[in-house]
Amino acid sequence: MSTVTKFRGGALAPFDWTNLSWFPLLAPTIRVEDYLDGDRYVIRAELPGIDPAKDVRVTRTGDTLRLDVVRREGHADKVRSEFHYGSFSRLIPLPAGVKPETIAARYADGILQITATVGESEPTAQEIPVTVEHGGKR
Repeated sequence: MSTVTKFRGGALAPFDWTNLSWFPLLAPTIRVEDYLDGDRYVIRAELPGIDPAKDVRVTRTGDTLRLDVVRREGHADKVRSEFHYGSFSRLIPLPAGVKPETIAARYADGILQITATVGESEPTAQEIPVTVEHGGKR
């Protein structure tokens, strides 16, 4: 996508919008897809060019998964690079009923795949009994 930009002096030149970052302060995100396959929840994350043993950390906190990834820059002389290097993270909400003990992750061909079994969700509502006091005494 390009448009025409007017320079000083009235000259017109095309401006290339494709390489313009609309969010220069935000780090690139990890691209993911997730789906249910029967009773199995699957998350797939694109992570090419990393060493999963050193550069990937998957953490579960409550009903959320956090992916922390580091992509290290090589030392080859480059003419041009559009790759993003550095630290990236992504929070992924887990569906209700995920059994934490079944969460597993594996990495192959540039894709991190995380799976978990989904069962019946536990009720989240709980009635709390009220203690009645009379005259400051229980």
